[in-house]
Amino acid sequence: MSEPSSYRPRDVPPLPGVYRFFNSADKVIYVGKALSLKSRLNNYFQNNLPERTNRMVHEAVRVDWTIVDTEIEALQLEFSWIKQYSPDYNVQFRDDKSYPYLALTMDDAFPRLLITRKQKKSGVKYFGPFTQAWALRNTFEVVLKVFRVRSCTDANFEKAQRSKRQCLLGDIGKCAAPCVGWISEQEHRGIADRIVSFMDAGQAEIIPTLEQEMELASNAQEYERAAKIRDQIAGLKHAQESTEGALPETLFADVIALYRDGAFVSASVFVIRGGSIKGSRSWLVDQKLLVEGQDQITALFASIYGHVESSEIPSEILINEPSKEMATLELWLSERKGSKVSIKVPTRGEKVELIETVKRNAQYAL
Repeated sequence: MSEPSSYRPRDVPPLPGVYRFFNSADKVIYVGKALSLKSRLNNYFQNNLPERTNRMVHEAVRVDWTIVDTEIEALQLEFSWIKQYSPDYNVQFRDDKSYPYLALTMDDAFPRLLITRKQKKSGVKYFGPFTQAWALRNTFEVVLKVFRVRSCTDANFEKAQRSKRQCLLGDIGKCAAPCVGWISEQEHRGIADRIVSFMDAGQAEIIPTLEQEMELASNAQEYERAAKIRDQIAGLKHAQESTEGALPETLFADVIALYRDGAFVSASVFVIRGGSIKGSRSWLVDQKLLVEGQDQITALFASIYGHVESSEIPSEILINEPSKEMATLELWLSERKGSKVSIKVPTRGEKVELIETVKRNAQYAL
């Protein structure tokens, strides 16, 4: 253990920036940011520090910093360094479990629909995560019935191409069998694009189209086909997870709530697109691991949005409590998304009720 006074820096500028504490092995053990580097760093060399902060400054042997021009630059550099170094004293909310996703392999010539728990990779469109296995399985089955997209493995697909014989899924109407030419590669790509639209936009995108097809079938006295479409519509409506009350189809937002219980903080997020809950997820953190000056909500947002694609960032985020970093987080997310992102704390109406539902979910995560 070192004596902090032995490496206390002199002539620290009163400017915004990001700083790093290093241990004797020259490993970064803590990253922080400040509007005034001089003021913030001086705080670490005072008496009566919180226990974890005191332990960190005694383990460290040196500190350096980088000056930036704006708060958003400081936030970006802080997140970048935390991702790069994984410092021991930086709190990072951990996912409470690995939930499954629905995935569509958009880079394939014939995109495949599948269920996976694996890490995300480029070229694959992910929907979720799903906290309930039945909801995921139901959604998977309904999507196959409605869109008839390929879901077989590459090996089975190539086998069908060689034998010129479709598999059982084609026979029972759960695949359009592009492997044997029932539809073209271009037509199958169109099916995949419609699935993305449905999963991203919700029932508002696809239900009216199906209702129109049902009416046309009925008018043409194709009653069996009309009945099948009717069942598909009902299946789609029930396949989507829903909140305790109906949500407006115009709601496209991530809803986040934190719950505190003694030493721990949990947080849950509901991903809502077109009034339907497309997925939910929870994170946990031990409050004893916080170093003085760390903002929990900023750390949470880094965990949620630090590694996602820009298309997964919503235009609106609802949260149950404010953060002093809220304006900076909005700028950071807007820059990542390429369009404006707003973070709001609802005070009345159905959004408050929704927040309470998410908060209960966070409570159960503990």
